[in-house]
Amino acid sequence: MRRNIRFPSERPQPKPATPLPPSRLEILRQRAHKLYARGRAVFLVGAGILIALAAMTAYDATRPPPQRLTQRDINNAVARALASATPKPAYASQVYEIIRPSLVRVVARTLSTEGKHDASIGTGVVIDDSGMILTSLHVVKDAVEVRVTFADGTETEASIVARVPENDLAVLRPREIPDDLLPATLGSAGALRVGDEVVAVGNPFGITNSLSAGVVSGMNRSFKSPKTGETLTGLIQFDAAVNPGNSGGPLLNRDGEVVGIVTALLNPTDQDVFIGIGFAVTMETAAAALGSPPY
Repeated sequence: MRRNIRFPSERPQPKPATPLPPSRLEILRQRAHKLYARGRAVFLVGAGILIALAAMTAYDATRPPPQRLTQRDINNAVARALASATPKPAYASQVYEIIRPSLVRVVARTLSTEGKHDASIGTGVVIDDSGMILTSLHVVKDAVEVRVTFADGTETEASIVARVPENDLAVLRPREIPDDLLPATLGSAGALRVGDEVVAVGNPFGITNSLSAGVVSGMNRSFKSPKTGETLTGLIQFDAAVNPGNSGGPLLNRDGEVVGIVTALLNPTDQDVFIGIGFAVTMETAAAALGSPPY
């Protein structure tokens, strides 16, 4: 006979115990933890600032006090600055560099009464791109041959294409010209005043490309040239040293512009040397005599 066995049903789960409310101390601890979590970043930044301030305070406390500048210190500093500064070139030096490529040495060969060859040395200046050279007539007047030497060393024969005796001027045309020929910048003498600085460049006594500086001593002067017998008018008087060989060379202003052509020096003795008075034909006179527009 089968006996039915009855299995007991699942036991009922016990109800969870009701948690006890946190104690007052626990509540304070939780609040403190939350406050710390929220203010941790601010705390770290503030701590870094405090450390930096403390380090700066310690550095200032150990650094020696700044020294007070005296007038002597200032003077020494200014002197060192002036000594280290590169000085600007003198105006005459700048003018020389401007005119140097346009300078020409002129040698005129003549025949003496005994039939011997003599040479007259002067200076010229290139006035245009074709190589035309302006010089003094008395340098080449009696020449049987004229040779010119350019700034780069090129030497060639030249012919006289214009003569203006009343202004002691001549124009030369060279047979050959350098490839890198650079004509001078021609300027006006109308703006010159007594006391203005001028420069004369030429070949005194055959010494190539010599420079002398001075001032304008007078304007609109007249002078009877012992070389040609002509009375020259409207001349620039200057005190920059010139001697035989400077004739035909340029007289320049501070900008390196040719404002005149050196034509003569005044010496009451028979010595053909400079004693303080030189004369130059103005570029206005030269332009008018040669039929060119005024500068």
